[in-house]
Amino acid sequence: MVTLLLDQTRLEIVLSPIERAASFHRDNLRIERETIAKVQLIDDAWTWLRGVPNPGTHIPGILAAGTWKAAGSTDFVLIRRRRPSVVVDLLGDDQYRRLILTTSHGLALTQALRLDVTDEPADVEEIVATSPIPVSKGSRRPVIRPRPA
Repeated sequence: MVTLLLDQTRLEIVLSPIERAASFHRDNLRIERETIAKVQLIDDAWTWLRGVPNPGTHIPGILAAGTWKAAGSTDFVLIRRRRPSVVVDLLGDDQYRRLILTTSHGLALTQALRLDVTDEPADVEEIVATSPIPVSKGSRRPVIRPRPA
């Protein structure tokens, strides 16, 4: 699973050695924060996949990693099985139009992007956990009880 680091100017996607090999990337991805247009939490990242790997690895239903090219767009993809994922739409980035990443830290990413952060890159989970502003962990469904007769 990728590690997401965030500072005032940039989002860094830290890839493990296996993820680097599968995606054919030597370095971590660094995305300028101002180019992030939208972040969406999704359950099935495979429906968001478009184009063909160039270069990349594709084992249907198991792994999609690397640069995916479609008509007029280039995406960075790192999808593993059918796990919760995040789609990050980018505007004005030199290399990619969209990032599709399997991560359990998608909610923390969306919350951390709304907060003021330090100059030093920090894990999005740590940013949210140490935030002086309380960040909701998600709403709980109300309990519906029958009325007394």
